[in-house]
Amino acid sequence: MCGILAALGCQDASQAKRIRVLELSRRLRHRGPDWSGLHQQGNNFLAHERLAIIDPASGDQPLYDEQKKIVVTGNGEIYNHEALKRTLKWEHQFWTESDCEVIAHLYEEFGEDMVSQLDGMFSFVLLDSNDNSFIAARDPIGITPLYIGWGLDGSVWFASEMKALKDECERFEVFLPGHIFSSKTGMRRWYNPSWCSGIIPTAPYELLVLRDAFEKAVVKRLMTDVPFGVLLSGGLDSSLVAAVASRHIGKTKAGKQWGSKLHSFCVGLKGSPDLTAAKEVADFLGTFHHEFHFTVQDGLDAIPDVIYHIETYDVTTIRASTPMFLLARKIKSLGVKMVLSGEGSDEIFGGYLYFHKAPNKEEFHHETCRKIKALHLYDCLRANKATSAWGVEVRVPFLDRDFIDVAMNVDPAEKMINPEEGRIEKWILRNSFDDESFPYLPKHILYRQKEQFSDGVGYSWIDGLKAHAEKHVTGRMMANAPYIYPHNTPTTKEAYYYRQTFEHFFPQNAARLTVPGGPSVACSTAKALEWDETWAKNPDPSGRAAFGVHIAACEKLQESQRSNNQKNVMNMILNKNPRLEDGALEVQVLS
Repeated sequence: MCGILAALGCQDASQAKRIRVLELSRRLRHRGPDWSGLHQQGNNFLAHERLAIIDPASGDQPLYDEQKKIVVTGNGEIYNHEALKRTLKWEHQFWTESDCEVIAHLYEEFGEDMVSQLDGMFSFVLLDSNDNSFIAARDPIGITPLYIGWGLDGSVWFASEMKALKDECERFEVFLPGHIFSSKTGMRRWYNPSWCSGIIPTAPYELLVLRDAFEKAVVKRLMTDVPFGVLLSGGLDSSLVAAVASRHIGKTKAGKQWGSKLHSFCVGLKGSPDLTAAKEVADFLGTFHHEFHFTVQDGLDAIPDVIYHIETYDVTTIRASTPMFLLARKIKSLGVKMVLSGEGSDEIFGGYLYFHKAPNKEEFHHETCRKIKALHLYDCLRANKATSAWGVEVRVPFLDRDFIDVAMNVDPAEKMINPEEGRIEKWILRNSFDDESFPYLPKHILYRQKEQFSDGVGYSWIDGLKAHAEKHVTGRMMANAPYIYPHNTPTTKEAYYYRQTFEHFFPQNAARLTVPGGPSVACSTAKALEWDETWAKNPDPSGRAAFGVHIAACEKLQESQRSNNQKNVMNMILNKNPRLEDGALEVQVLS
C-alpha cells in the first residue's frame, strides 16, 4: 500500500506551502517507506509515499502521460493493467511498468468514465493540466482508504489517512467507495451493481462456477515483483485463500521468481484456537509456516499506536486490529511486503453467527448488502491500516469485483443456515471446495465454525481488554460520558477507553464523525438486532455474544452433554448428509 495526498486549488503556491505539503505527506510514510514524490503545478500539489510492489526499480509516483500533462498519484493495485494497455487505441508512451500508470492513458481516451474499466483495489487523484481540472476515485468496496477535505481558502484535499488532513482542513470526511469526484461535476457513484438495487437475486447456486470465480480472484492477486505470503488463521476463509494460492503459485511469474512454496503467517496468544488450526492447515498445504505469539500485555501496550494508525474508536475493529498490527511488524521484519487475506467472505455469504437468526431470505440478503457497503468502515479499514502501519500490503480475493458479482447474485435462499439439512454458515462456499478426489483442505477445517479474528487469537485477549479498561475507566467517568462524548456515546468502559485515546490523536469533530456507531451483536448491523429480542440486552460485538450458536458461549453442562452424546448425534447427521464432518456438527448439536 502507498500513501497519497493531494491539495488542489490552494491560495498559496509558495515554497513554504510546498514544504507544508511535504510535512503532511510525511505522516503517511509508514504506508510507503520506499520512495517519496511530489508534483507541483502552480497551486496544485500531488504527493506520494511509495510501497514498491510492482516495478520497484522505476515505478515511482506521481505518474504521467507521454506529454506530462496528466498527473496521477495512486494507491493500490490495478490487476488488469496489462489487458487495459492492449485496449488503448492511441499511440501511448509508458514511462514505467507500474500498474497505475495506465490510469493516465485511459483518462486521455475515455475521460472520467474510464474508472469503471479498472479491476483492482485503488484510490487515486488525477490532475489534468490541460484545463486545471481534477478527479478522485475509490474502488467499489473501499479496500484502499481515502478521505476528502475542504480548506477555508477554497482548496480541496484528498489523503489516504485523515491524519494528513486533520490540521489543514476545516472539514473532512470518508470518501465513499465506488464513487468519483470531479472538479467539474462534483461527486457521483460510478459502481452500481444489480445485487444492491433492492431486488432479491434469483440465480441458482452452481458449485463449479463459484469455485472457479474464487480461484481466478486469488490467482489475479499473485501479481507481484516482491516477496509475499498469506495470512493464515486456520479459519475457513484464510485457509481457502492459502489452499488456492498454494495450488497455483507454481504457474505464476511470482512463483517462478520467489519460489513455488507459499509462506504463511499466523499470530495468537499461546494455546489459542487459531494457532492450532493454522498449523494443521499449513502442514496439510505444505507451506513455510511462521507462527508468532503475543501476550495480553503486548497487545495492551500497542493500543495507542493501533488507534493512531487505524483511525477509529470502534470496539470490534480495535480488538481485531491489534493482533494484526503486531503480526504485520513481524512479517515486515522477514522482508515480506505483500500478503493475501480472507476479509469479505462473512459479509458476502452471511458467515457471522448472528445470521443463524435471519428470518427469511429477503432479510438475509439485505443484511449482506448492508455489511458489504460498510466494509470500508470496519474490516477493510482494519486490514489495510493495521498492515500499512508497517509498510505491508494486504490483498483480499473475496472482494474481487467479478467474484462478488457471482456470489451476490446467487439466490439468498441458498445461503440460509438450516441445521436440519446440514447447512451451517457459508455452506455454499464450503460445499464448493469440498472435493473428495483432490481435497483443498481437511474436512473439519472446511467445516470449522466461524471465529472472529479477535476471538480466534485467544479468548483471554478480549477478557484482558475489558479488565484493563475496568482499571482505567471509573464509574464517574461513565456517568459523564453522554456529556463528554455526546456523539456515539461509549456504553462500556472498554469503548470509553478507546474513545479517550482516539480523541487524544484526533480531537476534531470531523474526525469523530468518520466512525460509525450503533448497537451490534457478533458484528451485526443495528437493523439485524431485530431478529432476536434477547440480543438488544447483550449488544457485545464478540462472536461469543451469539449465545446458543457459538460453541464457546455455552455452559459447561452443555459442553459435557455434547461430549457424551456426540457420537450418536454424529452418526445421525452423517447418515442424512455424508458430506459433513466433526467441524460441521458443532452448530447442529447446540441448535
